[in-house]
Amino acid sequence: MAIQFNFDNSYARELEGFYVPWQGAEVPSPTIVRFNDALARQLKLDPCALNSAEGAAILAGLVIPEGATPLAQAYAGHQFGNFSPQLGDGRAMLMGELIDTRGERRDIHLKGSGRTPFSRGGDGKAVLGPVLREYLMGEAMYALGIPTTRALAAVATGETVRRESLLPGAVLARVAASHLRVGTFQFFAARGETEKVRQLADYAIARHYPALAQSATPYLEFLRTVCQRQAVLLAQWMTVGFVHGVMNTDNMAISGETIDYGPCAFIDIYDRKAVFSSIDQYGRYAFGNQPAIAQWNLARLAETLLPLLDDNQEEAIRLATTEIQAFADEYTGFWLDEMRAKLGLATPSVHDLHLVNALYEAMDGQQVDFTQFFRNLSQAALGDAEPARRLFADDTKFVTWLTEWQTRIETEGILPTVRAQAMNGVNPIYIPRNHKVEEALQRAITGDLTKFEKLLAVLANPFEERPGLEEYAQPAPAEFGPYTTFCGT
Repeated sequence: MAIQFNFDNSYARELEGFYVPWQGAEVPSPTIVRFNDALARQLKLDPCALNSAEGAAILAGLVIPEGATPLAQAYAGHQFGNFSPQLGDGRAMLMGELIDTRGERRDIHLKGSGRTPFSRGGDGKAVLGPVLREYLMGEAMYALGIPTTRALAAVATGETVRRESLLPGAVLARVAASHLRVGTFQFFAARGETEKVRQLADYAIARHYPALAQSATPYLEFLRTVCQRQAVLLAQWMTVGFVHGVMNTDNMAISGETIDYGPCAFIDIYDRKAVFSSIDQYGRYAFGNQPAIAQWNLARLAETLLPLLDDNQEEAIRLATTEIQAFADEYTGFWLDEMRAKLGLATPSVHDLHLVNALYEAMDGQQVDFTQFFRNLSQAALGDAEPARRLFADDTKFVTWLTEWQTRIETEGILPTVRAQAMNGVNPIYIPRNHKVEEALQRAITGDLTKFEKLLAVLANPFEERPGLEEYAQPAPAEFGPYTTFCGT
């Protein structure tokens, strides 16, 4: 019996000319390495049927299931600040869309499924290590409550792919609210195809923000809403120490999800200048730069929408500029709300921004483990500040800050146990520590998924401390050295 998908493919149906019909490359022996049963059920798919040899052939792009309309999407993008007018799905294809159990439309996207007309000389393949990294990172972010694409399956293709060495090939079956990007709008705007930009905006509004269609100024509201979604997302990234690594405009999703986990990582030591990507030589996408880069990317989206905002170009620029300039304050507001929760502050105060900035000033250059500090601070709420204090190489500024924070929380009249419990509910104890990720991936590409499965299970519940998992809450040992990640293309 054929595996049932019940596709409803609005992108293919409504946006002809925005893609190239395509299908996956031939691969010798697809096998499922890791399958996401819970996500399959959420997509109304039969996990038992799909986690099979037949399912592996489908999820590798070798077999096209009934109702699928496989295609390679067109998009452009600014990559490290330089505009490429044509990028597109160079090693991926959108297989189709499903309506999940919550009534939400979800893309099924196969990454690493072979060359397409957008491949630009690449082989269109992916390898197992980066595929499993994206699987792991997506699930970790999901468990942290951060909007993200997720992996339905990691599928080995049975072929060897040449990178710096010969590596096992793989395909990631990825699920997303959509794969509409800032770069999708840029593709058509760069060609002067205003009506296609309008068509794309109408589609994005109908798919992601349908209430905006009733607005007298739907495209302005669309820009405003996308900016707000990104402000929320960036606030969440920054408060867990996530570094995306390659915030090009083609890697910014209109839906507000985290997309394209390439050279990403979580910081151990607090450092605004932290960079992990091997290709980010000048720190454009450093940890502390991410909010400003998001604003820059959104300005590029605003440029594509100018003809839709007003017939008068000057007025259109004024409207767009107002929205982009508002991003900084919106981001700060969302970030400050997140930080209040991390610090156990139940009520807002006009002095909170100073309090948070003073904390980061105290942490700067002191080799403070970011995740451990906030987790340990809940013990300070219970009266024991020593676990937090001992993380500082020089605790002088922290001790001053601690007195200010203790005075602040005492004004709220909340039981210390209640406050500490609330703090532990938002400050994870387990994140994808870089050395544990590398350890798991190195084992996995040899065929041993034991450490990968263990790490995945730990990260599925990041806020609850569990006995026997102490090694997953510790920073990398000194011998691990500086950490560098790669795009994995």
